[in-house]
Amino acid sequence: MNRNNANAITLRRRMNETERKKRIFVYCSILPVIAIFAFVRIIPIFKNFVYSLFESTVVNPMQEFVGLKNFVDLFRDPLFLLSLRNTSIFALFVTVFSVVLAVLLAALLVNQSKLSPLYETLYFLPVITPMVPVAVVWKWIYDPTYGLLNYILSWFGIQPIGWLVYPNTAMVAIIIMSVWKIVGYNMIIFLVGMRDIPETYIEAARIDGASTNQVFWKVIIPLLKPILLFVFVISTINSFNVFTQVFVMTSGAQGAPGNAVRTIVFDIYENGFRYFRTGYAAAEAVVLFAIILLLTFIQFGISGGSGDKKIKIGKGGAN
Repeated sequence: MNRNNANAITLRRRMNETERKKRIFVYCSILPVIAIFAFVRIIPIFKNFVYSLFESTVVNPMQEFVGLKNFVDLFRDPLFLLSLRNTSIFALFVTVFSVVLAVLLAALLVNQSKLSPLYETLYFLPVITPMVPVAVVWKWIYDPTYGLLNYILSWFGIQPIGWLVYPNTAMVAIIIMSVWKIVGYNMIIFLVGMRDIPETYIEAARIDGASTNQVFWKVIIPLLKPILLFVFVISTINSFNVFTQVFVMTSGAQGAPGNAVRTIVFDIYENGFRYFRTGYAAAEAVVLFAIILLLTFIQFGISGGSGDKKIKIGKGGAN
C-alpha cells in the first residue's frame, strides 16, 4: 500500500512538473508577441494620452504642459465640430446599410447551391482588395467627364454629375463606396451564423404554422443576436476611423468639396502632419477613442438589456 501511494505521489509530481514546463514554454513563446504588441500598440496609446496634455511639436512632443486646454480648444474649433458631425453621419449610414444589406444577402445565400461559392467570392472580393486601389477605381467611376456612373446615367438623359465635387453629393458617394467595400465581410459572418443555426428550430416553427417572414424575424434574427452585436461594434469602429477613401477620393482634387467630407481622422492627420500641432492632434485622437468606447458600451448595454428575450413557438406561429 505504501509503495502504491509512493508511486502515485511520484507520478503526480512528474505530471505537475510536465504541466509546469508546458506552461513555461507557452508563456515564453507568446512573450515576444506580447512585447511587440505592447511596443506597437499599447505604449503609443498611453503616450498619446500624455501628449494630449501638452502643447507640443514634432521636435518636442512635450514642450509645455497645458492640461485640458487642447480639449477645451477642440470643442471651440468649428472645423473639429464639423468633422465630428461628418464622421457621425458617415458612421451611422455605413453601419446601418452595411449590416442590413449583409443580413439580406446572407439570407439569400444561406441555402447552398452550386453557384453559392461563386456568389460568396464575388461579394467578398472587395473586402480583400486594398483600400487605395479601390478608392482610385471608384474615383474614376464618379468622374464627371469619363466616369462609368455618369455614362450609364446618360442613357436615361441625366446630365453628368460631379459626385466628388459638389458638397451635397460627395459624402453620399463615399458612403456608397464604403458600404460596397465592407458589406461582403459582414455577409460572410452572418452567413456562417445562419448556417450554424440548428435546423430543428426552423422546422419546429414551420410545423407550428410560422410563415417565412416570421421564421426570419422571430427565430433567425434573435439567434443571430451575438453576431449582430459583433458586426455592429466592428462596423462602428471602422466607420469612425474613416480616412483613406476620403483622402484618396477628394484630397487635392480640383474643385474638391472642401470640408463637406472632412472627418475626424483626416482632421487629426492635417493637424499632426501638416500643421505639426501634435498635442492638439493627440487630443483629437483621445476624443475619438472616447467616442468609440462610449458607443461600444452603449451597444453592449442595449444588447444586454434585451438578452432575456426568449424565442417562443406556439399556436399561430413564432412569438
